[in-house]
Amino acid sequence: MAGPTTMRLSSLLALLRPALPLILGLSLGCSLSLLRVSWIQGEGEDPCIEAVGEPGGPQNPDSRAQLDQSDEDFKPRIVPYYRDPNKPYKKVLRTRYIQTELGSRERLLVAVLTSRATLSTLAVAVNRTVAHHFPRLLYFTGQRGARAPAGMQVVSHGDERPAWLMSETLRHLHTHFGADYDWFFIMQDDTYVQAPRLAALAGHLSINHDLYLGRAEEFIGAGEQARYCHGGFGYLLSRSLLLRLRPHLDGCRGDILSARPDEWLGRCLIDSLGIGCVSQHQGQQYRSFELAKNRDPEKEGSLAFLSAFTVHPVSEGTLMYRLHKRFSALELERAYSEIEQLQAQIRNLTVLTPEGEAGLSWPVGLPAPFTPHSRFEVLGWDYFTEQHTFSCADGAPKCPLQGASRADVGDAVETALEQLNRRYQPRLRFQKQQLLNGYRRFDPARGMEYTLDLLLECVTQRGHRRALARRVSLLRPLSRVEILPMPYVTEATRVQLVLPLLVAEAAAALAFLEAFAASVLEPREHALLTLLLVYGPQEGGRGAPDPFLGVKAAAAELERRYPGTRLAWLAVRAEAPSQVRLMDVVSKKHPVDTLFFLTTVWTRPGPEVLNRCRMNAISGWQAFFPVHFQEFNPALSPQRSPPGPPGAGPDPPSPPGADPSRGAPVGGRFDRQASAEGCFYNADYLAARARLAGELAGQEEEEALEGLEVMDVFLRFSGLHLFRAVEPGLVQKFSLRDCNPRLSEELYHRCRLSNLEGLGGRAQLAMALFEQEQANST
Repeated sequence: MAGPTTMRLSSLLALLRPALPLILGLSLGCSLSLLRVSWIQGEGEDPCIEAVGEPGGPQNPDSRAQLDQSDEDFKPRIVPYYRDPNKPYKKVLRTRYIQTELGSRERLLVAVLTSRATLSTLAVAVNRTVAHHFPRLLYFTGQRGARAPAGMQVVSHGDERPAWLMSETLRHLHTHFGADYDWFFIMQDDTYVQAPRLAALAGHLSINHDLYLGRAEEFIGAGEQARYCHGGFGYLLSRSLLLRLRPHLDGCRGDILSARPDEWLGRCLIDSLGIGCVSQHQGQQYRSFELAKNRDPEKEGSLAFLSAFTVHPVSEGTLMYRLHKRFSALELERAYSEIEQLQAQIRNLTVLTPEGEAGLSWPVGLPAPFTPHSRFEVLGWDYFTEQHTFSCADGAPKCPLQGASRADVGDAVETALEQLNRRYQPRLRFQKQQLLNGYRRFDPARGMEYTLDLLLECVTQRGHRRALARRVSLLRPLSRVEILPMPYVTEATRVQLVLPLLVAEAAAALAFLEAFAASVLEPREHALLTLLLVYGPQEGGRGAPDPFLGVKAAAAELERRYPGTRLAWLAVRAEAPSQVRLMDVVSKKHPVDTLFFLTTVWTRPGPEVLNRCRMNAISGWQAFFPVHFQEFNPALSPQRSPPGPPGAGPDPPSPPGADPSRGAPVGGRFDRQASAEGCFYNADYLAARARLAGELAGQEEEEALEGLEVMDVFLRFSGLHLFRAVEPGLVQKFSLRDCNPRLSEELYHRCRLSNLEGLGGRAQLAMALFEQEQANST
């Protein structure tokens, strides 16, 4: 029996031999783990708790329990919401901006002390050099002239006494801006401020200290600790210090006599709060420079000047602009130097990447060009020459290169010559003879790209000349994205819809009224409707039937169905009705603050469309003209079937607002030729109309009105922004518009083009022609 048992053990060991290291490792690991647990449990006290206890004192036996309890406090707990049903429910009022609700504040406010004599000179120079760098810039004066400079917020206190001016300025800052800003910088109008450096300084300082920072000066006959900040070089006050100083302003104004506002403020802070001026805080040094009389800023190269935050005194506005030019050039040189250093670092690190130098994009440090994934994502190039461009907004094949586009091309050519001369001088010098070809495209990831074919004249050091043709590539990169300031608008504004109706559109108006009742009157939208009934010369006269009798009856029925609703209508008679003339009639019947929504009988405005009208039309700033979606002819564009097999052609686009419950939608397009819908304020329309009447008079005005729509009036005779965008909520059924040949040639052409483009897509029209040819051939 021993023989077979030994053989079985030998075979079992042979099978387990490859796994023996693994089994031994697991056993050893488990054993060490058990030993470590036993050793930790056998210790009497935690050494960490001993370190916390008092030296030589008895240890607290509950220390471990307190430590464990503190660990449990950090565990998240779900607290269920409970509202007492016996207490009345109070609606929570939300603030207009989330910044207010969170309690966050702006960083820096700048106050400039000026006077009536220098408000229009030095103060204007300060405003032009630094106003765009700070969120708010205020000017405080004792007495100002009859008219304040444009674009400047001036606060007049009515008294030129220095102490009074300073006291009232601090009181105004505390009352109106004490809760909105962390730092307050006070300066004189004869001081130049290097705004980016001052903003960076404020960003590095802690807001939790009572700080009075500036160029420290000693009082005459006082100790070294009693110092004030020289007002000519400006000084920073923290918000906490301003809050503490506010109760002492009245007492300081009565007790302290001083001919200078900066000395008065310094004495007030020292006497009331015991705080003096400092020139350094938290490792940040306040650097200033005193400019000598008749000193040229271009020749000043000292370290104190180059690193200064403020420069004083500035005797005239031209000197302020020269200082700004010098410091802007210094900042530009510093920025270019930093860019070159970063590019060198990127080149060195690119070698270590998996792609190597092949992964280095041009220009270095900017994103690589956009890579399209299909032919629909390819970014096209626009071709241009020095005189013409071959990508026109109106679809024309060729149009003159003018305006901002011409200036953009000229700047690109000049930059190319400058870079070539900088690279090859003094050996070669290039002069432009002609721009042979030019291409540009906008890459949303990089910016505007240019490819220029230049015919150059190359001049060597010995004077030899030769014509060369070279291709250069340039990139105008996207700069820092900024949010444009826009006036505040609200969705509570009442919208006044205006519907002009011709006699031929009377039958379609009934469907419009039913849709208006369902989408506007039923949900009680804050909107009204005015019907503008346009009669022809021989229509609606004595003894003739009223073509709008059904429309008036339907309007009366809606007023009866929805109590409190009034649908007004106006009747006008015109042989060739112009949209501008019709709008003139309606405009006179409403207040100037009315928000108009000019619509058509085929439009179906809903709540979303009305809200976008309220948000996009801004009084005194912007007019909104949406682009509606026009469905194709159902006879040429049948209802869409389920998706076909892979590889089949794309279906025509469907309306964005189509309802799936109504069956398969019909394809269509956004009609860019139509501009009958528009949202604008009556005051803006009246201003544009008055400007039109002022520039065009008599017969010329009458002819112009026949060829203009309301959008053209805003585009040509108004300084407002014109917002033109697609509106997915405006979906119109197919219908052929009646194009009146009595209107201008341009309006008639646009109407005809809208009808033709609205028949169907190119594939559908081609299929219809093919089927017609097949039918004719048989």
